[in-house]
Amino acid sequence: MRTEIDILENEILEKYPEVLDILLRDQTTQKNIIWATRNYEHLGESYLESKQIKSDLITGVNGDIIMPRVQKDQILQQSRVKNMAEVFTPSWICNAQNNSIDNAWFGRENVFNKEILNQKKWITNKAKIQFPEDKSWKDYINNTRLEITCGEAPYIISRYDTTTGKYIEVENRIGLLDRKLRITNENVDELDQWLEYAKIAYKNIYAYEWQGDSLLLARESLLFTFIDNYRYKFNHEPLPKSIQEIAEIISWNVWQMDGLKGVVPFSCGEIKTKIVNLFGEEETENSFCKGCLSGNILEHNGIYCLIMDWLEGKKIRFIDLLKNKHQSINDK
Repeated sequence: MRTEIDILENEILEKYPEVLDILLRDQTTQKNIIWATRNYEHLGESYLESKQIKSDLITGVNGDIIMPRVQKDQILQQSRVKNMAEVFTPSWICNAQNNSIDNAWFGRENVFNKEILNQKKWITNKAKIQFPEDKSWKDYINNTRLEITCGEAPYIISRYDTTTGKYIEVENRIGLLDRKLRITNENVDELDQWLEYAKIAYKNIYAYEWQGDSLLLARESLLFTFIDNYRYKFNHEPLPKSIQEIAEIISWNVWQMDGLKGVVPFSCGEIKTKIVNLFGEEETENSFCKGCLSGNILEHNGIYCLIMDWLEGKKIRFIDLLKNKHQSINDK
């Protein structure tokens, strides 16, 4: 089983044709995700923050460009903290916070593991997870979770500790998705059924991120988490078709977004409109983004991000979920 934390884009391109392009796709724009960081602009115009991340820019001789934050040099790490407020949470803290969610859901503590906070670690509960009388393992897998401004998504998947770079074995992982897959592993033995519930687990995990490199790392880790668990359960590699199907779900559920605006990064802007004045002369009228001026997330002129409602089988705008929530609060 692979234990290196850095997933190489050259390896993805070689072993899983077409998958890298899926992981780079922006389902809202039907283009690729963009860099949305200036950390790579020294490499040339194609690496400017507003440019798309193309597979040929991060493979071949450029195959070592994208790397986990823990492997970046200290100066670059500090720069990203200062400029983008990039903060990565240690796995033991992610575990403690995820445990709080499960404590409430299960109505008891120490369901998946026992925290040893003074040693900054946890001890995995090896016994099969038992469920409350009014809930089942299927309910847990169908329970929807979201990680905001996810970075490399340490709350969702824990293939490695994002602060130390230490690889974590499948049975000891603590992410929100890791837990759903553990439940699947414990309750399903037939391969086709396992694949069905693994897909359900992925469809009920959502996350968004601004920076394109972090987003790609998160997507890659989610994909390899599937491969890790498949190997752990069945002792062989999943079929390319299954890997592509999971990659497609990931490309919808883990998306690039300006979290303050609900739009594709840099998509808001000044709109120039040609008008004819009272004297029959053509003039240019400039209008600015109302949302950017007012701070109202519902009034931006940028491209609002789409996600997939898997139950209904249709695309929806992410901000419409916020709008519905806002309306329901006002109705009370």
